Amino acid sequence: MADRVVVTGGGGVVGGAAARALRAQGWDVASLQRGAISDELRGLGVHELRADITADQDALVDAFRGADAVVHAAARVDIVGPWEEYERINIGGTAAVIRAARAAGVGKLVMVSSPSVAHAGRSLVGAPAGVADADAARGHYARSKAKAEALALAANDDDFAVTVLRPHLVWGPGDAQLTERIITRARAGRLVVIGSGAALIDTTYIDNAGEAIAAAVRRADADGVRGHSFVVSNGEPRTVVEMLTRIAQAGGAPGPSRAVPYPVAKAGGHVVERWWDRTGREGEPPVTSFLAEQLATAHWFDQRQTRDALQWRPSVSIEEGFARLAAAHS
Repeated sequence: MADRVVVTGGGGVVGGAAARALRAQGWDVASLQRGAISDELRGLGVHELRADITADQDALVDAFRGADAVVHAAARVDIVGPWEEYERINIGGTAAVIRAARAAGVGKLVMVSSPSVAHAGRSLVGAPAGVADADAARGHYARSKAKAEALALAANDDDFAVTVLRPHLVWGPGDAQLTERIITRARAGRLVVIGSGAALIDTTYIDNAGEAIAAAVRRADADGVRGHSFVVSNGEPRTVVEMLTRIAQAGGAPGPSRAVPYPVAKAGGHVVERWWDRTGREGEPPVTSFLAEQLATAHWFDQRQTRDALQWRPSVSIEEGFARLAAAHS
């Protein structure tokens, strides 16, 4: 019988990519989320488990029982929203997953985090993963993930191997979080560059993110892997303006229509965030201070430690990723 893995948040972009990669490598995979899994995952033989990680501890223990590993990808990933929701889902949900996995006798946990947990707004050039810092992290999402990551790593011991992966700017076909937002804005003529657009950034093609997580599941209890955090990316830094333009064009849309000075965008982001908070508005704001920082600041990472520790290399290049995205939109 194949080893069993439960993926929380398999209905999301990264969780779904992990489930696909694990199935392709022969694992028995179950996806746990509040709603139904996709027809694609069902067709691949992924089992469906329904539970709310914040509400039903007994259901989590039952779902994890018999699993060799848990991939924890469920999270609130919205750019804005009340802190209480990030705390409840990202921190409280992670604590619940850890408790349930240990109670169920699971031996490995791979938590999906974000490089934003160690980003304080300064340029990162060939940087290592860095230590998650909730005090310096920007925005509710980054702060909550930093706290959740600390909880996960603190749970690592001889009987429970914990590894944290931070996939950076995941994109590709089927990604509604980043890719389709870029394309939608471009089609509406609302895609802009912040500053010069010349800042270099790392990104991760969606299949590579899933395969890196699968490698972490396999290697989670190895020395040098357990108890550590790793940034995952394609390792092919490109300028912000090139990534925005190429993704938009792959979706059949024009590239950015204009540039906005960084100080203007950041100040505007602060105003928009306050307005969203005061009015309780739903949906994606046009800009936030965090988004302005991300689009104007270099952030790319040294991938040598990640690749050596996970014994993994990206299988899809940036150029091949653009081609696959264009084919999906043709």
